[in-house]
Amino acid sequence: MLRPVRADRRTTSPRSAAPLGRRLPLVAAAVVAAGLTAACGPSSEPAGSAAAATAGQSAQALSDPQSATPSAETSPTPSASPTASASAPASASPTASRAPSGSASSGGGSAKPARTSAAPAPAKVPGPGYDSSADAQKQIDAALRAAKADGRMVLLDFGANWCGNCKAADKVFAQSQTARILGASYHLVKVDIGGNSSANSALLRKYSPSGGTYTMPVLVVVSPSGTVRTDTHVMGNPSLTAEGINAFLRTWAS
Repeated sequence: MLRPVRADRRTTSPRSAAPLGRRLPLVAAAVVAAGLTAACGPSSEPAGSAAAATAGQSAQALSDPQSATPSAETSPTPSASPTASASAPASASPTASRAPSGSASSGGGSAKPARTSAAPAPAKVPGPGYDSSADAQKQIDAALRAAKADGRMVLLDFGANWCGNCKAADKVFAQSQTARILGASYHLVKVDIGGNSSANSALLRKYSPSGGTYTMPVLVVVSPSGTVRTDTHVMGNPSLTAEGINAFLRTWAS
């Protein structure tokens, strides 16, 4: 005879079903968390710190709006410095190069005085006596060319080596004061008319054409253009002293 099966033996344990259903979601969550951990790598921060930090930053941004917006004063401006440093030398260089010219023009004390033209060298004064072998015409032509260049007068001295008055005049010409006047204002040409030179006699008549008896020395002043300014055969000789000849020379020097 079969025994009736007790009802409590046929039923499975109903108490374990409910806890298993509750554990399944936890297992699935653990699996997902493990997959995220494998993909992203282990975190160096404790769990929940990132969320807490994010939440803290959000709260700070809400409580302090000004801190969330970056300030213009604290923002780095690396481009401003290179621009300023690059433009500064460019603007300073022309200024520095113009400074010397400005200081030279504005500084009255540093300006150099204007150069004055140097005085021409004194003309050569012949020594005493008369050279009978000299080409008097060439000497006169050279003296006229020099006179045109420097503006001096030409002084023609017609005389002879045996003439006493001519020797007296030579002594005055050799004195320092008279020699300075001659060198500064005249080109002196001495022409010998004491010999038999017809060429020199013709020159005397050319520059002293009045003729007659000539009293030596005959002094004739000629301008650079060749014009006779004075002739002592007509005007008379000055005193053959330093005072007389110097006065004569100064009178006709210009």
